[in-house]
Amino acid sequence: MPYGEVKGLLTDIGTEELAHFEMISAILYQLTKGLSIEEIKASGFDTYFVDHTTGIYPVAASGTPFTAAYFQSKGDIITDLHEDMAAEQKARTTYDNILRFADDPDVRDPIKFLREREIVHYQRFGEL
Repeated sequence: MPYGEVKGLLTDIGTEELAHFEMISAILYQLTKGLSIEEIKASGFDTYFVDHTTGIYPVAASGTPFTAAYFQSKGDIITDLHEDMAAEQKARTTYDNILRFADDPDVRDPIKFLREREIVHYQRFGEL
């Protein structure tokens, strides 16, 4: 990145995104801690449980594991910033979808916070 201001913001947002992952992992841990085998089967969590028990393993709702292939970079500052902006909107939509399903305030409140941060990140990328 040839611009110091941009480099600093990208570092800040990247660090915050790692914290988002940590928060989501903590929520998942809390939701799955102490589940009985009957609860695991009834919730449809059994296929995940077979491979990972209740460990945090990053997969999409479809079961597709996380991969670095999700990170896109062309090496052109404008193209890459638009890619970053699109990623923020995709994350916001995911949080919107989670909020449609979740009724537990201990899940909803941090998800609302994370959703707000994605909007701020989108705005910061746009300013750059």
